[in-house]
Amino acid sequence: MRAAICDMVIVARLLNLTLVVPELDKTSFWADPSDFGDIFDVSHFIDSLRDEVRIIKRLPKKFSRKYGFQAFRMSPVSWSNEKYYLEQILPLFSKHKVVHFNRTDTRLANNGIQLDLQKLRCRVNFQGLKFTPEIETLGYKLVRILQDKGPFVALHLRYEMDMLAFSGCTHGCTVEEAEELKRLRYAYPWWREKEIMSEERRQQGLCPLTPEEATLVLQALGFDKDTQIYIASGEIFGSERRLASLRAAFPHIVKKETILDPAELPQFQNHSSQMAALDFMVSVASNTFIPTYYGNMAKVVEGHRRYLGFKRSILPDRKKLVELLDLHQNGTLPWNDFALAVRQVHEKRMGQPFRRRIIPDKPKEEDYFYANPEECLCEGTKCEDLVGPSNSSTLH
Repeated sequence: MRAAICDMVIVARLLNLTLVVPELDKTSFWADPSDFGDIFDVSHFIDSLRDEVRIIKRLPKKFSRKYGFQAFRMSPVSWSNEKYYLEQILPLFSKHKVVHFNRTDTRLANNGIQLDLQKLRCRVNFQGLKFTPEIETLGYKLVRILQDKGPFVALHLRYEMDMLAFSGCTHGCTVEEAEELKRLRYAYPWWREKEIMSEERRQQGLCPLTPEEATLVLQALGFDKDTQIYIASGEIFGSERRLASLRAAFPHIVKKETILDPAELPQFQNHSSQMAALDFMVSVASNTFIPTYYGNMAKVVEGHRRYLGFKRSILPDRKKLVELLDLHQNGTLPWNDFALAVRQVHEKRMGQPFRRRIIPDKPKEEDYFYANPEECLCEGTKCEDLVGPSNSSTLH
């Protein structure tokens, strides 16, 4: 959501167009009815970007449906560059006046965008998108409670029902649970992939770590039973049964539901995006951030932590970890060897500075701009010292 909003601001700036405050998707699995203003501070969003882009809260009346006006609806091509928007999209506005982009995820390229626009992407993300005062107040309270007890790890345990159903990952689930997940996948016609080989997926490193696997990885990385761990997630599939080994190894496990007074959360519950905003704030503020799946939230949190001074984010190499976990659990790899191998694999996966990896013509496989917005992390010659020499003529 954050990344898509940032990209739409850039498109509006590039084309010198007025942006209407974005509408949020209310039809996803989570069916969250939240509007933009329920999550983000609208006035701050508009005012903080006033010198770059004209943003309005709603369409003028003459362009409303009540007056019989129909906006032209379309989805921009994914990972598009400036030339596409200038040559293919801009001409549409002289004909239609209003264009409604009904898909905005990953519609702007990671690389090859002019430097001032890349920096504007960061300005929108790090300054323009402030959460509402209600979310910020509660988020800061969560962070303060955790920090008062000492350093803490934010574990983004992406093991909710939607993740497992749509990825087809059922390792550690009962037969009944696997069937339940499969039924959910078939219930959503827009999800094209129906028959999925779970174990094959897992071996390729495409599945989230299970809570049990995450427990072993945390221990191998050197976290002990006194470590304070905040679980940033929705409802874990399999509930407390699946968290048993994690709780046994790390008794100081907390969630927002256990930290806050029961009267403080109801206004946010049943609004998954608002609950995720709280987890986002805690994850960004944590001493160490560890995602069990490298999805959108993990990437954007990683980028935010880089911006705040390359705070430690341990990014699991799931493909290598599955191999090591299986060797350890079948008795082939003793604990000490397993722990050493896990630490070695992750020595350079701790959120250190590095250049974004660019793969021409394969944008989905290259490094995501919002995970490593290097253009915004250093200035001039300092960049060479910090992240090494540029590996592409498209980088500045």
